[in-house]
Amino acid sequence: MPSEFDLIRQYFTRPTPSALLGVGDDAALLQVSPGMELAVSVDMLVEGRHFAPQDGPGTVGHKSLAVNLSDMAAMGAKPRWATLALALPAADEKWLRGFAGGFFGLAGKFGVDLVGGDTTRGPLNICIQIMGEVPAGQALRRDGAKVGDEIWVSGALGTAALALAFRQGRVELEQMEAAACLPALYVPQPRVELGLSLRGIASAAIDVSDGLLADLGHILEQSGVGAEIHFEALPLHDVTRRHIGSLSPGSLPRAGERDADSLREAQVIVAKNCVLAGGDDYELCFAAPAARHAELLALAQKLALPLTCIGRIVSEAGLALLDGKGSLMPVAAKGFDHFA
Repeated sequence: MPSEFDLIRQYFTRPTPSALLGVGDDAALLQVSPGMELAVSVDMLVEGRHFAPQDGPGTVGHKSLAVNLSDMAAMGAKPRWATLALALPAADEKWLRGFAGGFFGLAGKFGVDLVGGDTTRGPLNICIQIMGEVPAGQALRRDGAKVGDEIWVSGALGTAALALAFRQGRVELEQMEAAACLPALYVPQPRVELGLSLRGIASAAIDVSDGLLADLGHILEQSGVGAEIHFEALPLHDVTRRHIGSLSPGSLPRAGERDADSLREAQVIVAKNCVLAGGDDYELCFAAPAARHAELLALAQKLALPLTCIGRIVSEAGLALLDGKGSLMPVAAKGFDHFA
């Protein structure tokens, strides 16, 4: 049976060229580049809460780092270093090999060095701290949105949440539809390059991890402003769009009905809530002056990443969701909450 230190040496000790001292001592030694500020974030993933026991270890390794890289993207920070704390029910070397492959595959893509961590026995729990650099005074924050700014999002909203709803049996997807959506749930792509490009352009930013309405709400609260967003402007995957269809997003199935129409309506509501409040998108939502509109469209082309203007910042507090006619839409779910 391998010891704790055997596991660390075999699966998690790699060269750390960006660190003065990496794995193997009581602490890592890091040196921030001149003129840079250190951005630090931490996320925890718990089996049964953030991923299922049957999920492949490679995808778990990828996602555990991806959600942290997404925080760096939202701050406009270049990710540099990470630490990893693992609680493991047993020393399962096959699982560790797959996890490390997924983790280091993504770490290598973004030049992140693993510089330390810890292992212990317990229910499967993954905790990663990410550290990055951003030029002094240039970090993207949540408190800078101004009245008149446009609101933008990257990529498509709700795809990962729709995949999760399918996996939980709350919505029906055809085999090809599921295959198109599941990668967004298992292997999200952090928008690091976009975050770096938004320095000096975006006035505020956040990553969409708990749902669009909840996360945009954090920008509004910290900036002391409100927002109007247009449901029909929200960027959706083709599968999500087909499931929402032409049904009014505010309609609900009548109580007690179980016919085909009411079941379809119920699934439309699930799909709509995935878009607005599902979470796990790891896209960036940001505010930017309207004068930068053309620049952002050009940036979308440069990055080969869709950027969509979905609304504007207003002075009146709160978040108004508007339909195609400009009428206020009712909103039931606001976003993911671990303790709700």
